[in-house]
Amino acid sequence: MSQESTSPPAAAQTDDYLERRALRRGSAGWVLLTGLGVAYVVSGDYSGWNFGLAEGGFGGLAIAMVLMGAMYACMVFALAELSSILPTAGGGYGFARRALGPWGGFLTGTAILIEYVLAPAAIVIFIGDYVESLGLFGLESGWPVYLVCFAIFLGIHLWGVGEALRFSFVVTGIAVAALIVFALAALPDFSFAALDDIPVDSSAAGSSSWLPFGLLGIWAAFPFGMWFFLGVEGVPLAAEETRDPARTLPKAIRWSMGILVVLAVVTFFAAAGTRGSAAIQEAGNPLVEALQPDGRATTLSRIVNYAGLAGLVASFFSLIYAGSRQLFALSRAGYLPRFLSLTSRRKAPYLGLLVPGTIGFLLAAASGNGARMLNIAVFGATISYALMSLSHIVLRRREPELPRPYRTPGGVLTSSVALVLACAALVATFLVDVTAALIALAVYVVALAYFGLYSRKRLVAKAPEEEFAALAAAEAELTRD
Repeated sequence: MSQESTSPPAAAQTDDYLERRALRRGSAGWVLLTGLGVAYVVSGDYSGWNFGLAEGGFGGLAIAMVLMGAMYACMVFALAELSSILPTAGGGYGFARRALGPWGGFLTGTAILIEYVLAPAAIVIFIGDYVESLGLFGLESGWPVYLVCFAIFLGIHLWGVGEALRFSFVVTGIAVAALIVFALAALPDFSFAALDDIPVDSSAAGSSSWLPFGLLGIWAAFPFGMWFFLGVEGVPLAAEETRDPARTLPKAIRWSMGILVVLAVVTFFAAAGTRGSAAIQEAGNPLVEALQPDGRATTLSRIVNYAGLAGLVASFFSLIYAGSRQLFALSRAGYLPRFLSLTSRRKAPYLGLLVPGTIGFLLAAASGNGARMLNIAVFGATISYALMSLSHIVLRRREPELPRPYRTPGGVLTSSVALVLACAALVATFLVDVTAALIALAVYVVALAYFGLYSRKRLVAKAPEEEFAALAAAEAELTRD
């Protein structure tokens, strides 16, 4: 009997392929997604941002935070529109695939993966610092703590997305409440004189007490100003597991960003103004340090320490989710090995969780350098931000009649601001840590070589993002005819 007579038709093959790569539909509404957006980022209020004080001082980091906040605000408005057009698990990759073609889609998706593999590696190191400072069971920051974190929280994700998002929501609520408690507790000891107490480098151009490292320090602080918002762009990655995504995603993205802006301002001023910028600029747990002027733990500092651990866990947990969905979408469409997109009986992409989780653990255990992991994550993030903003501009120009349930205020001007600031932040990663930027660039080049030489010719036409792009090409052809 011929091969043709025994093989199932192409449609049946496609149905079986996608069925084995299906996520659980309708698991989240806008409230859970808003919690997810905050969860991605809330760890940045507890640790990481303060390293920017050593680069730009209080004034430099403050300006960097404002500029990076503007970048994120502009970008999330653009993403709200894009997610209403293409609500799939591909998120940024899907947007760029439609606007910039397969190469643009892969460039964007790979950059997002770098961010979402390295950010959990950085955060788990900060978790270790908090665990050590609490003296829990005599544990010290190191690979055993990192391994336990990855094992427990990967296990929850494998259990199912609904359970995972609800867990994240509860932990995030605890972390946000503790930030408010911290700010209120710090208020009596707040002093404006403490904000600019870092010694001035008189050789730096434009240096002053507010800009101790000069004007260049503002630019060098960009990656740390981003840490107050890094990850919020991951909300669209939950599109296929969301109820009414065209309405829900834009609303959740906007609410997430609004909450994060308030938390960033309150945390930044309260921590620096209570203990002083110089005292917390290199601390692994700056909020705890701010409440311990003599180095001795108090009841309140312990409460904040435990809550800080909750915040770090929330972001760690949520970024693992985001990374798995980006890997799932790229694999399902054939950009990465297809077996990585297989889902379990509970509709969880188990290899999409285990593979990046293993890589993140190994990186954290090998380096123990949270600041470096953070900078590598920022490198990937800034590339993806530039490409996603560019995608918004291209689609507005090329397909103005495309149905848009939500439209970005300011249109292409808004996304253009995000594009310019993202490019500036990308350059800033080289100012802060050239080694980290070069490591990320090397990984990026290897991934691009894989795509150009192998997977570019093996894409899956029926994957949602690819099918959407194919329909757009067919419509354009009909218009030309």
